[in-house]
Amino acid sequence: MVKTHQTDEFTRYLIDRLQPMGPVIAKKMFGCYGLFIEGLMFALVADDVLYLKADKKSAAVFQANNLPPFSYSKKGKTICLNYFQSPDELLENDSELIDWANQAFSCALNSHGVSK
Repeated sequence: MVKTHQTDEFTRYLIDRLQPMGPVIAKKMFGCYGLFIEGLMFALVADDVLYLKADKKSAAVFQANNLPPFSYSKKGKTICLNYFQSPDELLENDSELIDWANQAFSCALNSHGVSK
């Protein structure tokens, strides 16, 4: 069963495609949606763009592919989070999407000191 909190169409689409990972829950956060598995946020959806959680190693891969981090402005400053725009081709390939999302979930686990 897909659990959502009044999600938009694109977010529901992503949740459906990510179900092989386990129950994905979307929570509205500051005008965006956080995607969670087992209480850990591994992805962010903003303005119909999927951003995936990254660590130092995976951030380098995103940066090498010119994929920007999610950012917002606060008090005149730009704040960048460790969530990077996913490659467009992920939306066309389920197995690639799941692979990248699993890596993002691993980053979420590691950042919380949880091992698989």
